[in-house]
Amino acid sequence: MRVMGVDPGLTRCGLSVVETGRGRQLTALDVDVVRTPADQSVPRRLLMISEHVDHWLDTHQPDVMAIERVFSQQNVSTVMGTAQAGGVIALAAAKRGIDVHFHTPSEVKAAVTGNGRAGKPQVTEMVTKILALQAKPTPPDAADALALAICHCWRAPMLARMAAAEAMAAEQRKRFAAKVKAAT
Repeated sequence: MRVMGVDPGLTRCGLSVVETGRGRQLTALDVDVVRTPADQSVPRRLLMISEHVDHWLDTHQPDVMAIERVFSQQNVSTVMGTAQAGGVIALAAAKRGIDVHFHTPSEVKAAVTGNGRAGKPQVTEMVTKILALQAKPTPPDAADALALAICHCWRAPMLARMAAAEAMAAEQRKRFAAKVKAAT
């Protein structure tokens, strides 16, 4: 499975592609940070992000995309920019039929470090070890994008089992309702 991890942001947007191997073995295929100038209009900056993401999707052809879920932050304008960037990115994936999954920062930190409150240095250190990278990914947005891809690779089997269980439960409810209706 090839996963594109995205740490959305209007100023800096982390992009990564990670591929799963046997077991929990992962390989980093690419990582980058898209930067947009703060003096540009928001629509222009979103267009720049969109163009980069389109290129990445065409080049790497991921099976799934993992995007950091916008979490409440103190600065409303930062949250808005992050949400707008995440929306543009999710739309690009949806247009290509690529499944999009959102993960909270604490889910990502817990998956990668075992601690949902880990700091950026600890996440970067673990990403470097997990992917056997020669150097730490910089800036932190690059490490965060890789961490998102790792998180999804490791959580995907559980998410698939949960979706199958939910589908089975829905089918059983449907059959039960049909039996009840037939009995009355």
